[in-house]
Amino acid sequence: MAGGWAKDGAVSEQIEASISDELARLKTRRAPVGESLTHCADCEEEIPEARRRAIPGVKLCIDCQQERDGSQQLRGGVNRRGSKDSQLK
Repeated sequence: MAGGWAKDGAVSEQIEASISDELARLKTRRAPVGESLTHCADCEEEIPEARRRAIPGVKLCIDCQQERDGSQQLRGGVNRRGSKDSQLK
């Protein structure tokens, strides 16, 4: 079934591309690895033993981690690879 400017299967390709992009983004944000630090890498506060046991490889205290998590921008879930507007620019 043809859909105007889009080739056959374009919707499926856009969905697959969106999923692949999101998986690649998530793989770059893996859980910490290695030895946990006893003091926060940012503020030098002591990291509680319970946190170090719960999250192996932790490098930040809870406050610094929450600040870092809150500062990350949320991405929109729109894949513009097949958008006509993106092709015109």
